[in-house]
Parts: sequence; structure tokens; C-alpha cells
Amino acid sequence: MATAGRDRLPASEDTSLVTSCGRRIAVRCLRLALPDLPISRVTLDVGRDQGDEPGAWAALTTDEARDLARLLLVQAELADAASAPVGPMREEC
Repeated sequence: MATAGRDRLPASEDTSLVTSCGRRIAVRCLRLALPDLPISRVTLDVGRDQGDEPGAWAALTTDEARDLARLLLVQAELADAASAPVGPMREEC
């Protein structure tokens, strides 16, 4: 699956976010230019937390990155649905 140019982040745009608990998650592309076989990976670097506890790092293939993105979106939808009010809201008189 090719990515259209408009779907890519501009090189100057920040590729990380800071969570509500203070961890910075950086998402980048790692390219190793080996002579016989160039390798590209999507990297996730979950930085230290506010207590300076170490984070985690992962390098994903492009297919793994797409699978992770899909799983994150599914779980975000479920979390949104769980926080939505159930049934119609009643007005108090």
C-alpha cells in the first residue's frame, strides 16, 4: 500500500507527542542503507516517565506499523464508545 504525499508528515513537523502522564512518544522512520539490502523501519521511542523510569523502544516493519495503527484506532473507538453517555439524556425540571 503506497502512501500518498498528502498523507505524509512534512519533514519539519514534530513527530512526537507527550502523553497526559508526561511520557514523550517519538515516531520516526529509520533507514539503514546497506549495499545489498536497504532496510526501513518505523520506530517508536517511549521516553522516560515523570519519575525518570526508563521507557521502551521498538522498530516495526511497515506492515507491523500499519497493524499497530489499526489496533490503536480500534481501541480508541472502543474507549470513546465506553465514555459516551448511555441512552438519551433526561432533562431535570
